[in-house]
Amino acid sequence: MAIELTDANFDELVLKSDKPVLVDFWAEWCGPCRMVGPIVEELAKDFEGKAVVGKVNVDNNPNISTNFGIRNIPTLLIFKNGEVVDKQVGAVPKSILSNKLSAQIA
Repeated sequence: MAIELTDANFDELVLKSDKPVLVDFWAEWCGPCRMVGPIVEELAKDFEGKAVVGKVNVDNNPNISTNFGIRNIPTLLIFKNGEVVDKQVGAVPKSILSNKLSAQIA
């Protein structure tokens, strides 16, 4: 299951992670976000132990969204060693996100 990321735990769980991290920026009112949500949950299972998968509700955690310049949702960022290494804006098939995340595991 994807981890709920907040302004309070983001640094610890994402920026200090020793594994790649996929972060889904979303909101309940966002239609495309609801399409991506189940994909993100599947990726959390697929990459368990190899990567961290989390979700940020932009309405509840405005600081993180502002810090990373999130203007459109869903936006998915991939972090490695505390840095953004890949970005995907909008709903895409699972295979694209899986390939992006796989590329960071080595």
